[in-house]
Amino acid sequence: MEDTYIDSLDPEKLLQCPYDKNHQIRACRFPYHLIKCRKNHPDVANKLATCPFNARHQVPRAEISHHISSCDDKSCIEQDVVNQTRNLGQETLAESTWQCPPCDEDWDKDLWEQTSTPFVWGTASFCGNNSPANNIVMEHKSNLASGMRVPKSLPYVLPWK
Repeated sequence: MEDTYIDSLDPEKLLQCPYDKNHQIRACRFPYHLIKCRKNHPDVANKLATCPFNARHQVPRAEISHHISSCDDKSCIEQDVVNQTRNLGQETLAESTWQCPPCDEDWDKDLWEQTSTPFVWGTASFCGNNSPANNIVMEHKSNLASGMRVPKSLPYVLPWK
């Protein structure tokens, strides 16, 4: 069985299209081909059902229950479910003993101990009280020439509005 499983993973293996028996498609392109061919052959697509374990398996609707009970990919999925339930049981047994480390920070205390004044946008008092630059008055500087101003609205209407 392992040889057939490895063989089915070969990307160069040719697979027959379930919608058109004349189509031979490489395994790596098969899912894309199925979507395209399903659209081109809606009459055949209505007669086929997709396997819940492998979307590459297109089976006649009358045989889908038999295929589900005997699908090779079913055993892989069942094994994954068994492994997940085993791992879940082991994870619940091992509870975490991690604890949050003690915090040395007190942001409120730091705020009250702060001696400098906070920065406020648009105010001139951004220098410390002891600074000699405190006596200098800052003016708003503009790169525009005198007599020019910033427009209050755009000169045109935006195409998306």
